[in-house]
Amino acid sequence: MDIGEFARWADQLLAVRDFRSLDDSLNGLQLGRSDVPVRTVAFAVDACYESIMRAREAGAQLLFVHHGLFWGKPVPITGTMHKRIAALLEGGLALYACHLPLDAHAELGNNACLARMLGLTDVKPFGVYHGVPIGFKGTLEPAITVDQAIERILPGNEGARTVYPFGPKLCSSAALVSGGAPFEAFQAIDEGVDLYITGESSHSIYHGVMEAGINVVSAGHYATETHGVRAVAERAARELGLQTLFIELPTGL
Repeated sequence: MDIGEFARWADQLLAVRDFRSLDDSLNGLQLGRSDVPVRTVAFAVDACYESIMRAREAGAQLLFVHHGLFWGKPVPITGTMHKRIAALLEGGLALYACHLPLDAHAELGNNACLARMLGLTDVKPFGVYHGVPIGFKGTLEPAITVDQAIERILPGNEGARTVYPFGPKLCSSAALVSGGAPFEAFQAIDEGVDLYITGESSHSIYHGVMEAGINVVSAGHYATETHGVRAVAERAARELGLQTLFIELPTGL
């Protein structure tokens, strides 16, 4: 298999073309020659210098990330951007990025993985962004406490970043959108769910969620967005016979 074949596999698997008009990220192969053979793919959340260097050290030919290098507008290739691109080129390392498609995917996406971890049933799309839902909502049966929900989505005993415990003591419904989606809490209020889970919080939602009487958990942007990357790594190893590794670089945010 070469880089181009991997990119076509990932494009189709993750329905990348469906998000071309919605996502500021340049989803797909961002850097690299398509005809280079690939045996090892490194996976990480962010295309930072450290993840690039770790992928090189592991002997990877391709780095797959959730947050790539390019976000909707031209940027000068200087400073940090130059350092990252130079490291990719010098190491013969291609870069593939998948942002919103990897949040929204019904099986491998960050939100689908979180929904399974949480134990949601009767799962339905949630979290409309530019007309497209990228998260999920569902039922919790039996109902659980906010602390139990946190234990399920952060099983390594890593505490949530922010908890607004303003809703029912027992939650029988929940909605979730990974990463930086605090304002989708208002969609959760409109849809009458007991618990909303995302990655980041905002001062701007505090009084609104308190007055509406909903529980909100901000579990960490990074912590909620490792799952889709790991799921694609497992699928690539199983379906394509590639060696894969996940580069863990938590930000604490």
